[in-house]
Amino acid sequence: MSTMHHLYRLNDHRAAFKGLGWCPYNYNMLASGGARLTALSRYGTHKREPALIALRLNHRQEYGKIFAARYGQQRLASPQHFHYVAPSFWAWRGGEARLEGLSEFVDHIFCILPFEAEVCRSNGLAATFVGHPTLEDALELKINKCVVNEWKVQGDGEKFRKNYGISSESTIISVLPGSRLQEVTRMLSIFSRTMELLKHAFSELTAVIHVAPNAHVEEYISKAVHEWPVSVVLVPGGSPCMRYNSFSASRLALCTSGTVAVELQLARLPCVVAYRAHLLTEWFIRYKAKIPYISLPNIVLDSPIIPEALFGACTPSQLAPLLIDLMRDESLRWKQVSAAEKFLNLLDPLKRASVNPARLGPELLEYNTPSMIAASAVLNS
Repeated sequence: MSTMHHLYRLNDHRAAFKGLGWCPYNYNMLASGGARLTALSRYGTHKREPALIALRLNHRQEYGKIFAARYGQQRLASPQHFHYVAPSFWAWRGGEARLEGLSEFVDHIFCILPFEAEVCRSNGLAATFVGHPTLEDALELKINKCVVNEWKVQGDGEKFRKNYGISSESTIISVLPGSRLQEVTRMLSIFSRTMELLKHAFSELTAVIHVAPNAHVEEYISKAVHEWPVSVVLVPGGSPCMRYNSFSASRLALCTSGTVAVELQLARLPCVVAYRAHLLTEWFIRYKAKIPYISLPNIVLDSPIIPEALFGACTPSQLAPLLIDLMRDESLRWKQVSAAEKFLNLLDPLKRASVNPARLGPELLEYNTPSMIAASAVLNS
């Protein structure tokens, strides 16, 4: 195969899902549409050879059903389909039954959690554990010359305080209310009332609210914070360096359940996870869920490392004591920080010997990220 190079790069997609389709005029070219991906890179070869699509996922976005596809030199009747991100079959009663339907139209599935691939294979699906997309942050931060020590990201907290004029005496709490408007409107008011209960416990308190790159969310938060009981700094969601700088400046984080809990593990920032939903949704989750946790670190480690306040227990009066304890009890803080290394190593397929580095080409081995490991699996299929 000839040397790989980018034929196309797309950086600013806003749709929730990514669609890929074969160009009708050239069997060796894919057309793309939609997508909230950090980047899409097509690795091309000589025009008679297959084209490879490598998706570099941004974990802050909606993954949905994302497909990469490749035509063989023989012009197959249909392309092979590679499904990126397995359905959460492990979370629901009867969830494995969903895998049987996937086998009808998916040739290979890329799993982002360490226990998924084996179950997929036992249900007749070819599967590769490629690692969690949050690990892509480490590559992006290295490129931007932010400090990274393997799966530990150390931002510049002093720079963040200076840039936003935050006193060194002020205690900072990172607040992450979610990325979708519906969850933000539900969670932000709970977090605001939690800050009201916390402000008397500290001489000076600053809430750093991370705002998802969504126009509706941005507008809602910018209006809502005028009524907050503590000083507020809004951090836009587009800059990983700024985000990790704010994490480094923070004492802890209060977040809505989601992938952000994995980011906080990278930053070694202790956190409390909260979640409320519509009453019918909460009833359905209680009825159908077969796991006791909602945050990925707790799920993967099968242990309540991170405090969770869920559903009816997600109230300011429940959250405030959890945050105060985590703020002041060093043993609780160390419990999360020490567990982060184990958790992130479990998300790294090379640490689990599920990927043979010798099979990665030099271009892929250089980056050694989930999307590049997935690309290697496509090349070797």
